[in-house]
Amino acid sequence: MRAIWLAVGLVLLTLNLRAAITGVPPVLGELREEFGLTGVEVSVLTTLPELCVGLFSALAPALARRIGTEAAITAALVVLTAGLLLRAIPGRAALFAGTVLAGAGVATGNVLVPAVVKHAFPGRAGTFTGLAMMLMSVSGAAAAGLAVPLEQAGGWRLALVAWAVPALVAALAWGPLTRRRAAEPVQQAAGSLLREPLAWSVMVFMGMASLMFYTLTSWLPQIMREHGFPAATAGTMNSVIIVIGIPLGFAVPVLAARMRDQRPLVLAVAALMVLGLGGLLVAPGAGWLWTVVFGVATGSAFPLALTLLNLRSPTAEITARLSGMAQSGGYLLAATGPLTFGLLHTTTGGWHASIWLLLLLVVPELVCGLAAARPGLLRPPEPVVTSAAPLP
Repeated sequence: MRAIWLAVGLVLLTLNLRAAITGVPPVLGELREEFGLTGVEVSVLTTLPELCVGLFSALAPALARRIGTEAAITAALVVLTAGLLLRAIPGRAALFAGTVLAGAGVATGNVLVPAVVKHAFPGRAGTFTGLAMMLMSVSGAAAAGLAVPLEQAGGWRLALVAWAVPALVAALAWGPLTRRRAAEPVQQAAGSLLREPLAWSVMVFMGMASLMFYTLTSWLPQIMREHGFPAATAGTMNSVIIVIGIPLGFAVPVLAARMRDQRPLVLAVAALMVLGLGGLLVAPGAGWLWTVVFGVATGSAFPLALTLLNLRSPTAEITARLSGMAQSGGYLLAATGPLTFGLLHTTTGGWHASIWLLLLLVVPELVCGLAAARPGLLRPPEPVVTSAAPLP
């Protein structure tokens, strides 16, 4: 019964890890008009979620060790709900503070999903990781697609606050799971994963995978428009990239978990990125072809990186710590991609230098990906005895 409840809780959790972020961009115009936001403030508002995910991800494993994984997830969902409600209160301060709270909740949930999968469903890590990735993509796409209809039906406040309802439902579902068995001495690993080259490889691979996705979805529509594609078509290309990622988000983790060596998948991702970026340089008119290539490449890379958190970790506790390190460093690294890409375009007046930068970044993505995908496990540091009970 508990396993079923955990599975339901996992589904509800993952359904809330993208909507708080993707539901904002479609109503930015209304928010800018309502609050008189400057261009800089709009940029800060759109960058805050990624920065929060990067910053708060590092704290999630320590929180889970201190109060328990289930309690940490419940707290994250409560904070997420509070942030979503706060954003609907009039005033700039509430808008930005609510965004920070929502980002903190999303960050904690992101980090602990692999730990829950590792401990509760060790024999089905690929299946449940794939399910989580697919649900994240679906909810993110739904939030983006429903934002404007909700705004038209009840204003921007409804568009932002609507997602507090599923977040609250998820928090209520996780609440009973926080009733823990009597604490008994267990072994938990001490020491830092920062000393482990494998952990760094996973982090950089995840960061590069995220950087490629965020940079391409931020700038591809403008690149396509400047090469003669209508604005609506260029925008649709972004949607196609996201939609392609939905089935791949499920299929890639399942496939990776069945493989002893995941390096062929890393090679395929790198080859597709080189093909797409090279094609964008020499034949931008074939934009639809490169869009599909990018959709397959980015739609495979991040699910693979998330799966490697489980496959390279010997225990759920190490999974949580590796997830915190990889997602914290990875998202902070990814946040630099769209900004640098845009600055290079502004400086050079064209897109070639920016695209060449992404081509060069395929190299560390490939090198670190191959190291992370090689068969083996992180060597857990020396264990210490603690009274904190693990995830049942």
